[in-house]
Amino acid sequence: MTKFDQPTIYALASAPGAAGVAVHRVSGPRAGEAFARLCRRELPPPRQAVRVTLHDPATGEALDDGLALWFPAPHSFTGEDVVELQLHGGRASIAAALAALGRMDGYRLAEPGEFTKRAFIAGKLDLTAAEGLADLVAAETEAQRRQARRQLAGELGALYEGWRARLLSLLAYQEAAIDFVDEDLPPDILADAAGQIAGLVADIDAHLADRRRGERLRGGLSVVILGAPNAGKSSLLNALAQRDAAIVSPRAGTTRDVIDVHLDLGGWPVILTDTAGLRDAEDEIEGEGVRRARVRADEADVKLILFDGTAIPDSHTIDLIDENSIVILSKTDLHTASAGVAGHPALAISAKTGFGMTELLARLQKEVARRMDLSGSPALTRLRHRKSLENCRNYLKVALHVTAPELMAEELRQAAQALGQITGRVGVEDLLDKIFRDFCIGK
Repeated sequence: MTKFDQPTIYALASAPGAAGVAVHRVSGPRAGEAFARLCRRELPPPRQAVRVTLHDPATGEALDDGLALWFPAPHSFTGEDVVELQLHGGRASIAAALAALGRMDGYRLAEPGEFTKRAFIAGKLDLTAAEGLADLVAAETEAQRRQARRQLAGELGALYEGWRARLLSLLAYQEAAIDFVDEDLPPDILADAAGQIAGLVADIDAHLADRRRGERLRGGLSVVILGAPNAGKSSLLNALAQRDAAIVSPRAGTTRDVIDVHLDLGGWPVILTDTAGLRDAEDEIEGEGVRRARVRADEADVKLILFDGTAIPDSHTIDLIDENSIVILSKTDLHTASAGVAGHPALAISAKTGFGMTELLARLQKEVARRMDLSGSPALTRLRHRKSLENCRNYLKVALHVTAPELMAEELRQAAQALGQITGRVGVEDLLDKIFRDFCIGK
Protein backbone atom coordinates (compact mmCIF):
# COMPACT_ATOMS: atom_id res chain seq x y z
CA MET A 1 0.00 0.00 0.00
CA THR A 2 1.40 3.40 -0.97
CA LYS A 3 0.63 6.70 0.65
CA PHE A 4 -1.57 7.53 -2.35
CA ASP A 5 -3.98 4.73 -1.47
CA GLN A 6 -5.43 7.10 1.14
CA PRO A 7 -7.94 9.29 -0.72
CA THR A 8 -7.37 13.01 -0.81
CA ILE A 9 -10.51 14.85 0.22
CA TYR A 10 -11.77 18.32 -0.53
CA ALA A 11 -14.71 20.50 0.49
CA LEU A 12 -15.87 24.04 0.96
CA ALA A 13 -14.62 24.95 4.45
CA SER A 14 -16.57 28.20 4.75
CA ALA A 15 -20.34 28.62 4.85
CA PRO A 16 -22.20 27.94 1.59
CA GLY A 17 -23.92 30.76 -0.24
CA ALA A 18 -22.82 34.05 -1.76
CA ALA A 19 -19.95 35.72 0.12
CA GLY A 20 -16.87 37.82 -0.52
CA VAL A 21 -14.51 34.90 0.07
CA ALA A 22 -14.98 31.12 -0.04
CA VAL A 23 -12.37 28.83 1.52
CA HIS A 24 -11.76 25.47 -0.17
CA ARG A 25 -9.74 22.87 1.77
CA VAL A 26 -7.86 19.93 0.24
CA SER A 27 -6.34 17.35 2.60
CA GLY A 28 -4.41 14.17 1.90
CA PRO A 29 -1.36 12.81 0.09
CA ARG A 30 -2.29 14.43 -3.25
CA ALA A 31 -2.97 17.90 -1.85
CA GLY A 32 0.32 19.28 -3.20
CA GLU A 33 -0.39 17.73 -6.59
CA ALA A 34 -3.81 19.41 -6.63
CA PHE A 35 -2.15 22.77 -6.05
CA ALA A 36 0.32 22.20 -8.89
CA ARG A 37 -2.37 21.12 -11.37
CA LEU A 38 -4.91 23.80 -10.47
CA CYS A 39 -2.58 26.74 -9.88
CA ARG A 40 0.19 25.81 -12.38
CA ARG A 41 3.05 26.77 -10.11
CA GLU A 42 5.36 25.32 -7.50
CA LEU A 43 4.23 24.98 -3.90
CA PRO A 44 4.76 28.18 -1.91
CA PRO A 45 6.62 28.33 1.42
CA PRO A 46 4.56 26.72 4.24
CA ARG A 47 1.86 28.87 5.81
CA GLN A 48 2.56 31.80 3.48
CA ALA A 49 -0.33 33.19 1.42
CA VAL A 50 0.37 33.60 -2.30
CA ARG A 51 -1.68 35.00 -5.16
CA VAL A 52 -2.84 32.30 -7.59
CA THR A 53 -5.04 31.81 -10.62
CA LEU A 54 -7.18 28.67 -10.56
CA HIS A 55 -7.37 26.69 -13.82
CA ASP A 56 -9.58 23.86 -15.01
CA PRO A 57 -7.19 20.86 -15.15
CA ALA A 58 -9.01 19.44 -18.20
CA THR A 59 -9.32 22.50 -20.44
CA GLY A 60 -6.81 24.95 -18.96
CA GLU A 61 -9.51 27.63 -18.65
CA ALA A 62 -8.90 30.21 -15.94
CA LEU A 63 -11.70 29.81 -13.39
CA ASP A 64 -10.91 32.27 -10.62
CA ASP A 65 -8.09 34.00 -8.80
CA GLY A 66 -7.37 34.43 -5.12
CA LEU A 67 -5.00 33.33 -2.35
CA ALA A 68 -3.56 29.91 -1.53
CA LEU A 69 -1.80 28.50 1.53
CA TRP A 70 0.26 25.30 1.85
CA PHE A 71 0.38 23.32 5.14
CA PRO A 72 2.72 20.31 4.79
CA ALA A 73 2.21 17.30 7.07
CA PRO A 74 2.30 16.93 10.00
CA HIS A 75 1.91 20.65 10.74
CA SER A 76 -1.69 21.07 9.61
CA PHE A 77 -5.17 20.76 11.07
CA THR A 78 -5.60 17.19 9.85
CA GLY A 79 -1.96 16.15 10.25
CA GLU A 80 -1.85 15.55 6.48
CA ASP A 81 -0.70 17.72 3.59
CA VAL A 82 -3.29 20.48 3.29
CA VAL A 83 -3.94 23.19 0.72
CA GLU A 84 -6.43 25.99 1.34
CA LEU A 85 -7.72 28.12 -1.53
CA GLN A 86 -9.36 31.43 -0.70
CA LEU A 87 -11.40 32.27 -3.79
CA HIS A 88 -14.39 34.45 -4.61
CA GLY A 89 -17.58 33.41 -2.84
CA GLY A 90 -20.12 33.58 -5.64
CA ARG A 91 -22.17 30.44 -6.19
CA ALA A 92 -20.84 29.93 -9.72
CA SER A 93 -17.23 30.39 -8.60
CA ILE A 94 -17.68 27.88 -5.77
CA ALA A 95 -19.28 25.35 -8.10
CA ALA A 96 -16.50 25.74 -10.67
CA ALA A 97 -13.74 25.22 -8.11
CA LEU A 98 -15.39 22.13 -6.61
CA ALA A 99 -16.07 20.71 -10.06
CA ALA A 100 -12.41 21.18 -11.05
CA LEU A 101 -11.29 19.25 -7.97
CA GLY A 102 -13.85 16.54 -8.63
CA ARG A 103 -12.61 15.95 -12.17
CA MET A 104 -9.18 14.83 -10.96
CA ASP A 105 -8.48 11.16 -10.20
CA GLY A 106 -7.70 10.28 -6.58
CA TYR A 107 -9.81 13.03 -5.05
CA ARG A 108 -13.28 12.91 -3.54
CA LEU A 109 -15.65 15.24 -1.68
CA ALA A 110 -15.18 15.07 2.09
CA GLU A 111 -17.88 13.53 4.22
CA PRO A 112 -19.40 15.53 7.11
CA GLY A 113 -16.77 15.89 9.83
CA GLU A 114 -14.10 14.04 7.87
CA PHE A 115 -11.41 16.73 8.23
CA THR A 116 -11.88 16.70 12.01
CA LYS A 117 -12.03 12.90 12.06
CA ARG A 118 -8.66 12.75 10.31
CA ALA A 119 -7.31 15.26 12.82
CA PHE A 120 -8.44 12.97 15.63
CA ILE A 121 -6.88 9.91 14.00
CA ALA A 122 -3.62 11.84 13.57
CA GLY A 123 -3.63 12.70 17.28
CA LYS A 124 -4.17 16.40 16.73
CA LEU A 125 -7.09 16.48 19.17
CA ASP A 126 -9.09 14.08 21.31
CA LEU A 127 -12.80 13.33 20.97
CA THR A 128 -13.87 15.91 23.56
CA ALA A 129 -11.96 18.62 21.67
CA ALA A 130 -13.50 17.44 18.39
CA GLU A 131 -16.95 17.73 19.95
CA GLY A 132 -15.99 21.17 21.25
CA LEU A 133 -15.15 22.22 17.70
CA ALA A 134 -18.59 21.08 16.51
CA ASP A 135 -20.20 23.02 19.35
CA LEU A 136 -18.15 26.11 18.50
CA VAL A 137 -19.35 26.03 14.90
CA ALA A 138 -22.96 25.64 16.10
CA ALA A 139 -22.74 28.19 18.95
CA GLU A 140 -25.43 30.86 18.80
CA THR A 141 -24.84 32.68 22.10
CA GLU A 142 -21.83 34.02 23.97
CA ALA A 143 -22.13 31.41 26.72
CA GLN A 144 -22.26 28.56 24.22
CA ARG A 145 -19.16 29.97 22.52
CA ARG A 146 -17.26 30.18 25.80
CA GLN A 147 -18.13 26.63 26.82
CA ALA A 148 -17.24 25.22 23.39
CA ARG A 149 -13.96 27.16 23.34
CA ARG A 150 -12.94 25.69 26.69
CA GLN A 151 -13.70 22.19 25.48
CA LEU A 152 -11.86 22.72 22.17
CA ALA A 153 -8.86 24.02 24.12
CA GLY A 154 -8.71 20.64 25.89
CA GLU A 155 -9.90 21.51 29.39
CA LEU A 156 -12.50 18.73 29.56
CA GLY A 157 -10.17 16.16 28.01
CA ALA A 158 -7.40 17.12 30.42
CA LEU A 159 -9.72 16.59 33.38
CA TYR A 160 -10.69 13.09 32.23
CA GLU A 161 -7.15 12.15 31.27
CA GLY A 162 -5.97 13.29 34.71
CA TRP A 163 -8.44 10.91 36.33
CA ARG A 164 -7.37 8.15 33.96
CA ALA A 165 -3.71 8.70 34.88
CA ARG A 166 -4.61 8.30 38.55
CA LEU A 167 -6.40 5.06 37.74
CA LEU A 168 -3.48 3.69 35.73
CA SER A 169 -1.12 4.47 38.60
CA LEU A 170 -3.37 2.57 41.00
CA LEU A 171 -3.60 -0.28 38.51
CA ALA A 172 0.18 -0.49 38.32
CA TYR A 173 0.36 -1.01 42.10
CA GLN A 174 -2.19 -3.79 41.92
CA GLU A 175 -0.39 -5.46 39.03
CA ALA A 176 2.81 -5.32 41.08
CA ALA A 177 1.04 -6.97 44.00
CA ILE A 178 -0.10 -9.75 41.64
CA ASP A 179 3.19 -10.27 39.78
CA PHE A 180 5.49 -10.01 42.79
CA VAL A 181 3.44 -11.73 45.46
CA ASP A 182 6.61 -13.18 47.04
CA GLU A 183 8.36 -9.83 47.20
CA ASP A 184 8.36 -7.50 50.18
CA LEU A 185 5.67 -5.07 49.02
CA PRO A 186 3.99 -2.60 51.39
CA PRO A 187 1.36 -4.54 53.43
CA ASP A 188 -1.20 -1.76 53.25
CA ILE A 189 -1.23 -1.51 49.45
CA LEU A 190 -4.93 -2.48 49.22
CA ALA A 191 -5.99 -0.11 51.98
CA ASP A 192 -4.05 2.78 50.43
CA ALA A 193 -5.60 2.07 47.03
CA ALA A 194 -9.07 2.04 48.57
CA GLY A 195 -8.55 5.55 49.92
CA GLN A 196 -7.43 6.84 46.54
CA ILE A 197 -10.32 5.13 44.78
CA ALA A 198 -12.80 6.68 47.22
CA GLY A 199 -11.31 10.10 46.48
CA LEU A 200 -11.70 9.57 42.75
CA VAL A 201 -15.31 8.41 43.19
CA ALA A 202 -16.01 11.62 45.12
CA ASP A 203 -14.48 13.73 42.33
CA ILE A 204 -16.57 11.98 39.66
CA ASP A 205 -19.73 12.26 41.77
CA ALA A 206 -19.19 16.01 42.14
CA HIS A 207 -18.64 16.33 38.39
CA LEU A 208 -21.83 14.40 37.61
CA ALA A 209 -23.90 16.42 40.11
CA ASP A 210 -23.86 19.51 37.91
CA ARG A 211 -27.60 19.76 37.19
CA ARG A 212 -26.65 18.94 33.58
CA ARG A 213 -25.51 22.53 33.10
CA GLY A 214 -23.18 21.70 30.21
CA GLU A 215 -25.83 19.71 28.35
CA ARG A 216 -28.44 22.40 29.03
CA LEU A 217 -26.10 25.10 27.78
CA ARG A 218 -25.66 23.27 24.48
CA GLY A 219 -29.40 22.92 23.93
CA GLY A 220 -30.83 25.85 25.86
CA LEU A 221 -32.32 26.29 29.32
CA SER A 222 -36.04 25.54 29.51
CA VAL A 223 -38.20 28.49 30.66
CA VAL A 224 -41.93 27.71 30.67
CA ILE A 225 -44.79 30.20 31.01
CA LEU A 226 -47.69 28.77 33.02
CA GLY A 227 -51.04 30.17 34.10
CA ALA A 228 -54.78 30.13 33.71
CA PRO A 229 -56.47 30.77 30.35
CA ASN A 230 -56.37 34.43 29.31
CA ALA A 231 -53.80 35.33 31.99
CA GLY A 232 -51.57 36.90 29.33
CA LYS A 233 -49.12 34.05 28.70
CA SER A 234 -48.98 34.49 24.91
CA SER A 235 -48.62 38.26 25.29
CA LEU A 236 -45.71 37.70 27.66
CA LEU A 237 -44.08 35.27 25.22
CA ASN A 238 -44.36 37.80 22.40
CA ALA A 239 -43.00 40.59 24.60
CA LEU A 240 -39.96 38.52 25.64
CA ALA A 241 -39.38 37.27 22.08
CA GLN A 242 -39.97 40.79 20.69
CA ARG A 243 -42.10 39.38 17.88
CA ASP A 244 -45.55 37.88 17.34
CA ALA A 245 -44.63 34.25 17.96
CA ALA A 246 -47.99 33.28 19.50
CA ILE A 247 -51.57 34.21 18.68
CA VAL A 248 -53.08 36.62 21.20
CA SER A 249 -56.85 36.67 21.62
CA PRO A 250 -59.28 37.72 24.37
CA ARG A 251 -60.93 34.33 23.90
CA ALA A 252 -59.85 31.94 26.66
CA GLY A 253 -58.18 28.73 25.54
CA THR A 254 -56.67 30.08 22.30
CA THR A 255 -53.35 28.32 22.98
CA ARG A 256 -53.91 24.56 23.01
CA ASP A 257 -50.39 23.29 22.43
CA VAL A 258 -46.89 24.22 23.52
CA ILE A 259 -45.10 26.93 21.51
CA ASP A 260 -41.29 27.07 21.73
CA VAL A 261 -39.19 30.14 20.96
CA HIS A 262 -35.39 30.16 21.08
CA LEU A 263 -33.91 33.27 22.69
CA ASP A 264 -30.48 34.72 23.39
CA LEU A 265 -31.02 36.04 26.91
CA GLY A 266 -28.01 38.13 27.86
CA GLY A 267 -25.72 35.64 26.12
CA TRP A 268 -27.46 32.56 27.52
CA PRO A 269 -29.46 30.21 25.27
CA VAL A 270 -33.08 29.85 26.40
CA ILE A 271 -36.04 27.88 25.06
CA LEU A 272 -39.10 29.91 26.09
CA THR A 273 -42.36 27.95 26.02
CA ASP A 274 -45.96 29.14 25.96
CA THR A 275 -48.50 26.59 27.20
CA ALA A 276 -52.22 25.94 27.27
CA GLY A 277 -54.17 27.59 30.08
CA LEU A 278 -54.45 25.53 33.25
CA ARG A 279 -58.06 24.71 34.07
CA ASP A 280 -60.54 21.84 34.00
CA ALA A 281 -60.60 21.16 30.26
CA GLU A 282 -63.83 21.56 28.31
CA ASP A 283 -62.94 19.04 25.58
CA GLU A 284 -60.42 16.33 24.70
CA ILE A 285 -58.14 18.59 22.67
CA GLU A 286 -57.87 21.20 25.42
CA GLY A 287 -57.32 18.40 27.94
CA GLU A 288 -54.30 17.19 25.98
CA GLY A 289 -52.95 20.75 25.89
CA VAL A 290 -53.28 21.05 29.67
CA ARG A 291 -51.55 17.69 30.11
CA ARG A 292 -48.65 18.82 27.93
CA ALA A 293 -48.43 22.06 29.90
CA ARG A 294 -48.04 20.12 33.14
CA VAL A 295 -45.40 17.87 31.59
CA ARG A 296 -43.41 20.92 30.53
CA ALA A 297 -43.84 22.36 34.02
CA ASP A 298 -42.28 19.24 35.51
CA GLU A 299 -39.34 19.41 33.07
CA ALA A 300 -38.73 23.17 33.23
CA ASP A 301 -35.56 24.72 34.61
CA VAL A 302 -37.39 27.98 35.35
CA LYS A 303 -41.16 28.47 35.57
CA LEU A 304 -42.80 31.84 34.94
CA ILE A 305 -46.01 31.48 36.97
CA LEU A 306 -48.41 34.06 35.59
CA PHE A 307 -51.54 35.34 37.32
CA ASP A 308 -54.12 37.69 35.87
CA GLY A 309 -54.04 40.69 38.17
CA THR A 310 -57.69 41.42 37.43
CA ALA A 311 -58.89 37.96 38.52
CA ILE A 312 -58.81 35.80 41.63
CA PRO A 313 -55.67 33.58 41.70
CA ASP A 314 -56.60 30.05 40.63
CA SER A 315 -55.58 26.91 42.49
CA HIS A 316 -54.41 25.11 39.32
CA THR A 317 -51.60 27.64 38.92
CA ILE A 318 -50.78 28.22 42.61
CA ASP A 319 -50.06 24.52 43.05
CA LEU A 320 -47.15 24.76 40.56
CA ILE A 321 -45.18 27.39 42.52
CA ASP A 322 -41.85 26.06 43.85
CA GLU A 323 -38.23 27.15 44.30
CA ASN A 324 -37.74 27.25 40.50
CA SER A 325 -40.60 29.71 39.96
CA ILE A 326 -40.83 33.42 39.27
CA VAL A 327 -44.33 34.59 40.25
CA ILE A 328 -45.77 37.32 38.00
CA LEU A 329 -48.89 39.49 38.12
CA SER A 330 -49.98 40.55 34.64
CA LYS A 331 -52.17 43.33 33.21
CA THR A 332 -51.06 46.05 35.62
CA ASP A 333 -52.39 48.56 33.10
CA LEU A 334 -55.86 47.42 34.23
CA HIS A 335 -55.38 47.21 38.01
CA THR A 336 -53.28 48.24 41.00
CA ALA A 337 -50.71 45.54 41.62
CA SER A 338 -50.59 43.78 44.98
CA ALA A 339 -47.43 42.69 46.80
CA GLY A 340 -47.78 38.99 46.06
CA VAL A 341 -49.89 35.90 45.44
CA ALA A 342 -50.83 33.49 48.23
CA GLY A 343 -47.84 34.55 50.27
CA HIS A 344 -45.39 34.45 47.35
CA PRO A 345 -43.69 37.72 46.25
CA ALA A 346 -44.70 38.69 42.72
CA LEU A 347 -43.36 40.88 39.94
CA ALA A 348 -46.00 43.18 38.46
CA ILE A 349 -45.88 43.62 34.70
CA SER A 350 -47.87 44.76 31.71
CA ALA A 351 -46.90 43.17 28.39
CA LYS A 352 -49.02 45.85 26.69
CA THR A 353 -47.30 48.92 28.15
CA GLY A 354 -43.94 47.35 29.02
CA PHE A 355 -44.30 48.13 32.70
CA GLY A 356 -42.10 45.84 34.81
CA MET A 357 -40.57 44.04 31.82
CA THR A 358 -37.06 45.37 32.52
CA GLU A 359 -37.22 44.03 36.08
CA LEU A 360 -38.55 40.67 34.85
CA LEU A 361 -35.78 40.32 32.27
CA ALA A 362 -33.15 41.13 34.90
CA ARG A 363 -34.60 38.56 37.29
CA LEU A 364 -34.84 35.93 34.56
CA GLN A 365 -31.25 36.53 33.42
CA LYS A 366 -30.08 36.17 37.01
CA GLU A 367 -31.89 32.85 37.41
CA VAL A 368 -30.54 31.53 34.12
CA ALA A 369 -26.96 32.63 34.88
CA ARG A 370 -27.11 30.95 38.29
CA ARG A 371 -28.00 27.64 36.67
CA MET A 372 -25.50 27.98 33.83
CA ASP A 373 -22.44 29.08 35.81
CA LEU A 374 -19.31 28.57 33.67
CA SER A 375 -16.80 29.19 36.44
CA GLY A 376 -14.84 26.36 37.96
CA SER A 377 -14.13 23.05 36.27
CA PRO A 378 -15.42 22.43 32.73
CA ALA A 379 -18.86 20.84 32.51
CA LEU A 380 -19.60 17.60 30.72
CA THR A 381 -21.58 18.41 27.61
CA ARG A 382 -22.91 15.14 26.21
CA LEU A 383 -24.90 12.15 27.31
CA ARG A 384 -22.14 9.79 26.18
CA HIS A 385 -19.72 11.49 28.62
CA ARG A 386 -22.22 11.03 31.43
CA LYS A 387 -22.81 7.36 30.67
CA SER A 388 -19.08 6.59 30.51
CA LEU A 389 -18.46 8.42 33.78
CA GLU A 390 -21.29 6.54 35.45
CA ASN A 391 -19.80 3.26 34.22
CA CYS A 392 -16.39 4.29 35.52
CA ARG A 393 -17.82 5.20 38.92
CA ASN A 394 -19.68 1.87 39.14
CA TYR A 395 -16.49 -0.10 38.47
CA LEU A 396 -14.68 1.93 41.11
CA LYS A 397 -17.40 1.30 43.69
CA VAL A 398 -17.06 -2.44 43.07
CA ALA A 399 -13.29 -2.13 43.45
CA LEU A 400 -13.78 -0.61 46.91
CA HIS A 401 -15.37 -3.82 48.17
CA VAL A 402 -12.98 -6.47 46.84
CA THR A 403 -10.22 -8.02 48.93
CA ALA A 404 -7.92 -9.51 46.29
CA PRO A 405 -5.47 -7.52 44.12
CA GLU A 406 -6.56 -9.49 41.04
CA LEU A 407 -10.19 -8.44 41.45
CA MET A 408 -9.34 -4.83 42.20
CA ALA A 409 -7.02 -4.68 39.19
CA GLU A 410 -9.77 -5.89 36.86
CA GLU A 411 -12.26 -3.29 38.12
CA LEU A 412 -9.64 -0.54 37.81
CA ARG A 413 -8.88 -1.67 34.26
CA GLN A 414 -12.55 -1.48 33.31
CA ALA A 415 -12.86 1.96 34.95
CA ALA A 416 -9.84 3.29 33.05
CA GLN A 417 -11.28 1.96 29.80
CA ALA A 418 -14.58 3.75 30.46
CA LEU A 419 -12.71 7.04 30.91
CA GLY A 420 -10.57 6.40 27.85
CA GLN A 421 -13.67 6.01 25.70
CA ILE A 422 -14.64 9.63 26.41
CA THR A 423 -11.42 11.09 25.02
CA GLY A 424 -10.90 8.38 22.39
CA ARG A 425 -7.93 6.68 24.00
CA VAL A 426 -9.42 3.21 23.81
CA GLY A 427 -12.23 1.26 22.12
CA VAL A 428 -14.07 4.03 20.24
CA GLU A 429 -14.04 2.72 16.67
CA ASP A 430 -17.78 2.04 16.78
CA LEU A 431 -18.43 5.58 18.04
CA LEU A 432 -16.50 7.54 15.42
CA ASP A 433 -19.11 7.57 12.65
CA LYS A 434 -21.83 8.49 15.15
CA ILE A 435 -19.80 11.36 16.61
CA PHE A 436 -18.64 12.91 13.33
CA ARG A 437 -21.80 12.47 11.26
CA ASP A 438 -23.36 15.53 12.91
CA PHE A 439 -20.55 17.81 11.72
CA CYS A 440 -21.07 20.00 8.69
CA ILE A 441 -19.24 19.24 5.44
CA GLY A 442 -15.97 21.19 5.43
CA LYS A 443 -15.23 20.45 9.07
